[in-house]
Amino acid sequence: MIKTIQDIVRQTREKRPMVHAITNNVTVNDCANIILAAYGAPTMAQDTREVEEITALSDALVLNLGALRAQEAMLLAGKKANELGHPIVLDPVAAGASFLRGETCRKLLHELRIAVIRGNASEIRALALGSETTLGVEVNALDKVTEDNLEASAEMVRAFSRRVGAVVALTGEIDLVTDGTQTAVLRGGCEMMSRITGAGCMLTALTGAYCGANPDRPFAAAVAAVAVMDACGEAAYERVREAMEGTASFRTRLLDAVSLLNEKELETRLQLQIL
Repeated sequence: MIKTIQDIVRQTREKRPMVHAITNNVTVNDCANIILAAYGAPTMAQDTREVEEITALSDALVLNLGALRAQEAMLLAGKKANELGHPIVLDPVAAGASFLRGETCRKLLHELRIAVIRGNASEIRALALGSETTLGVEVNALDKVTEDNLEASAEMVRAFSRRVGAVVALTGEIDLVTDGTQTAVLRGGCEMMSRITGAGCMLTALTGAYCGANPDRPFAAAVAAVAVMDACGEAAYERVREAMEGTASFRTRLLDAVSLLNEKELETRLQLQIL
């Protein structure tokens, strides 16, 4: 699998995909920068009068529920992406925090063909099981994937993936990525990733870049994005600790790590298990 992941990263750097990301104002700059760090080209249009045109020019579409007021734009862009066969990556931010967010996610899943859904444990459980334990945009401790509930969590994610027809990436201290048949378990990253705004949104944007360059391999693209984020989080954390820096420096060093990542470092840091 490591060779496939490395090929996903290599293809993205060579093809330089354009990614249309409809995301919120809190994370838009970080999402744009991580797409650039992965050698993609970001565009962040939200006006309903142009989203279809922008989507037509792009290789992938990212829909982030943090931009809740852009529901109409998401649907217009999503239908255009489906028409053109461009992959869509959905981030169901705080899907279990309110009825509106849950209904919006379900509407998007019903009306659009989604390639990858990327969310934390509470967000994925809210969509898969109808539970509402999300603490705002943060994951509830009761929903976390642990070594003890790994098998049960993997089966829940696989069932959800089969039901919606999309690759599902549940990310946290232990990450699960599945297409309903094959399931990858990834371990890595660092605790500081939960102490900056938008790490999850950045991962979703990175997934969009990898899917845009590899539209026929959504499972591999999602696994690659999670693997790269874990590896780069670890690398950034090591550099921050060495320099006795804090969270603001970590964000910068995380972007640096993505832009400077090489195949050897990725292979050395990869902690991957296939269930």
